[in-house]
Amino acid sequence: MEFLRVERSGGVVTVVMSRPEKKNAVNLAMWRELAGAFTAIERLHTDRVMVLTGDGGDFCSGADLSSLNDGDTLDFMSDASEAARALHALTIPTIAKVDGVAVGAGWNLALGCDLVVATDRARFSQIFVRRALSLDMGGSWLLPRLVGLQKAKEIAFFGDMYSAREAAGLGLVTRVVAPDDIDAAVGELAGRLAAGPARALALTKQLLDSAVEGGSLEQALRMESQAQVNNIGGADAAEAKAAFLEKRTPVFGAPAAISGVPA
Repeated sequence: MEFLRVERSGGVVTVVMSRPEKKNAVNLAMWRELAGAFTAIERLHTDRVMVLTGDGGDFCSGADLSSLNDGDTLDFMSDASEAARALHALTIPTIAKVDGVAVGAGWNLALGCDLVVATDRARFSQIFVRRALSLDMGGSWLLPRLVGLQKAKEIAFFGDMYSAREAAGLGLVTRVVAPDDIDAAVGELAGRLAAGPARALALTKQLLDSAVEGGSLEQALRMESQAQVNNIGGADAAEAKAAFLEKRTPVFGAPAAISGVPA
């Protein structure tokens, strides 16, 4: 791949956006590479956690529209949307590791991850309106679910810049750390998730995502029951029980395909 690096270690796959001279602004080729990388991770069933980050001290300055011709816009947006779908479809936990700027589509890439860890010098903006544009990369779907409709409109209408601590106060950043500490902070979270029960984590993610997508309480109860049946009958639950009785740390098995829980 030309604009991404994919690195694996200890069950953690790290996807690095790498156009540092453009603050990792995403061009058409990078959208396609992101969609392909996310899809490949989901199909492999070997990774336990994905970390998404940027090269050169910035996360992502949004979409790079500078090279677009008039006839390219629909293809560009189609590929951006496909990357958003592929990110959302990942069944493993995902962490955005954010330093520097995360604006426009870049912020929505981060918000598409399950957790966001940012340095205290990170800056965030739904900058679209300042470019006479509207939200994309799933921002119109993500923001109201994360902060409520009225706050989402304020964030989108004005395109203001938010510090990492301000974004954390809104519930849009999980943790804020010093720049020198972000590798350790993300490594600790990713390591804990990678050592956890892959099936239970995937089903938990599916249940929570389904709830915010508009599922009813009755639907949630049905899905929870089916998920627990899948968990209790699996090897990870047996290992967790044995480790508890033997007073040791459980060692869970390799990830497997998650068939999902019917509604």
